[in-house]
Amino acid sequence: MVKQVKPTEARQGRRGAPVLVILIVGLLLALVVWWGVGMYGTAIEPAAQDQVGGDPMEQSGEETPPATQPPPETAPAGPAPQ
Repeated sequence: MVKQVKPTEARQGRRGAPVLVILIVGLLLALVVWWGVGMYGTAIEPAAQDQVGGDPMEQSGEETPPATQPPPETAPAGPAPQ
């Protein structure tokens, strides 16, 4: 014979405030850890003058040369058309 069980007793978990509290606390912990890692990354970031790369002219302290215009268009090499 099959034993009759009430639906509320057969469920594995309940919905409600405890589940919501756990989800909110987990989200807050994740945000705190994210903030902490961001602060740590900012603290160990090298200063701007120590960074490698960028424009070599900026690094040497020289002014950038004036922009040059492209060479004028020339006729293609080869025999002249007749």
